[in-house]
Amino acid sequence: MTTGTLYERIGGEKAIDAAVDLFYRKVLADDRIRYFFDGVDMKKQGKMQKNFFTFAFGGPVTYSGKNMKAAHARLVTEKGLNDSHFDAVLEHLAATLRELGVEDELIGQAAAVAETVRADVVGRAA
Repeated sequence: MTTGTLYERIGGEKAIDAAVDLFYRKVLADDRIRYFFDGVDMKKQGKMQKNFFTFAFGGPVTYSGKNMKAAHARLVTEKGLNDSHFDAVLEHLAATLRELGVEDELIGQAAAVAETVRADVVGRAA
C-alpha cells in the first residue's frame, strides 16, 4: 500500500499494539534508558504510547495527553534525559518496526515523525 496515512501503511491498530508492546520490552531491557521507567505504571504508559503513535502517525485517535515538553520535563531535570537517550529510543523504535516487517521507507517516516518532538522531549528550544 503506497497511499493512506503512515498509521494505515504500517498496519493500523494491530500493528501499533504489537509495536508498542515489543518496543517497551526492548526499552526496559536497555540499561541506557530503562531507569527512566522506574515506578511507571507500564500498562498505562503503553496505552498512552499507543494513543500517541496512533495520533502522530495519522490514525483515528485524538491524543489528549500532556504535551511532550511537559510530559518529559521531570525526566530532563531529575534524570538527565538528553539526546543520547532519545537516540536509544529511536533505535528501539526502528528495530521494533523492522522486526514486525515494516518497510525501511516507513520506518524512516516514523523516525521523522519522532524527530519532530525531539527538542521538546529533551527540554530545549526547537
